Amino acid sequence: MEQIIPIKGKVGFTVTLDPGVWIFDDRRIDLDEYFLLPDQPDINADEEYTKSMSAFWEKEIREGATFPPTIKSEKKYEKEKVLTGTFGIPLSPFLQNAEPVQDASLLVIETQNGEHPFPLAVADSLIMAFSHKGKPLRETGPVHILLKDGSNREQPITHVTGIRVE
Repeated sequence: MEQIIPIKGKVGFTVTLDPGVWIFDDRRIDLDEYFLLPDQPDINADEEYTKSMSAFWEKEIREGATFPPTIKSEKKYEKEKVLTGTFGIPLSPFLQNAEPVQDASLLVIETQNGEHPFPLAVADSLIMAFSHKGKPLRETGPVHILLKDGSNREQPITHVTGIRVE
């Protein structure tokens, strides 16, 4: 299966995407954590800060100071996370780099099984999943298209071969 995905059509620049390198990209999203977070109610920032600082000082008084983790332990944790995590990356930065022309209004996800059209305005709500439990999506990939609200998490768009702007 081809691992390169082109963004083509009514764009200023044709962009080719290689999901194999996204594991090193700072924009990657840990999908396990992303979809577990409930929608947060609006909280007063000052109140939240006061509560967190109170808890911090109370812990300091009870237990004494704790030292932050070392760089070595942080690197080990990050490596472990990369080898076992499920990750995705937002589509919108890549689409912005392709520079859709002004009269473009449709984003079509091309797959081996057909096409999935989306209004170009909702492109910000799309995530490209590129790994599952530390493994690339070779059989059904190279990427799966997910909605940020998680509504298609159990049935993502798979077998993506290209992204076309119309």
